[in-house]
Amino acid sequence: MTEDRVAAPGLLNDVAAIARRAGALIMEIYATDFAVRGKQDASPVTEADERAEKLIVPALRELAPEVPVVAEEAVAAGAAPEVGEWFWLVDPLDGTKEFISRNGEFTVNIALVHRGEAVLGVVFAPALDRLFAGARGQGARVEQAGVVREIRCREVPEAGLTVVASRSHGDAAALDAFLAGRKVAALANAGSSLKLCLVAAGEADLYPRLGRTMEWDIAAGHAVLAAAGGRVDTVAGVPLRYGKPGFDNPHFVASANR
Repeated sequence: MTEDRVAAPGLLNDVAAIARRAGALIMEIYATDFAVRGKQDASPVTEADERAEKLIVPALRELAPEVPVVAEEAVAAGAAPEVGEWFWLVDPLDGTKEFISRNGEFTVNIALVHRGEAVLGVVFAPALDRLFAGARGQGARVEQAGVVREIRCREVPEAGLTVVASRSHGDAAALDAFLAGRKVAALANAGSSLKLCLVAAGEADLYPRLGRTMEWDIAAGHAVLAAAGGRVDTVAGVPLRYGKPGFDNPHFVASANR
């Protein structure tokens, strides 16, 4: 893998096509009476998670045979590869709880990491037919209903911040404490990595995550947000990086960086 390949549109378009194929498979299962099982960490998993991952991982290996793939279900099964300068992070179905509750706010997440930074990402919400994509050197875009438009973080409105929070994993007391003293115009809930993308698209300004996440949960959205002019930092103000032991994230804040 090279930085020039990341900056050219071909790779991002190829990854978007893979995400769309995975999304179509997920929607086939979404239309059935699928079963839900519990993983070792008590989080839910469905046939859609597993079959989407089995589609995505070989497709990425075909695109870049030399780049290891870190995928959620494989890691849960004990198959975490060694990562180096470049690696993929895959969440085949982010927002499984949203998928189970059938609210449409689940996504396919595919990110490319270079030296700890998320440099390319695709987030596809198949039930909403909304795909976000971004890469270093290319900017970010959203595709919906056949229309493609560039996206960019906005200036915070005079009325105050629009803050997005997790629909399924919220800690209201911690969020209230974090926002104390800030001018907040609106607080909205959303599922999966869509929250990062809403900041990237200028539909929100701040996403504090004061709970546990894994790297594959947010890397793709982080890449889109960075390409749109935003950033993700730990609550200590340090840029969030990837390839950490265990792939756990600390608490973080995604913002428009303006």
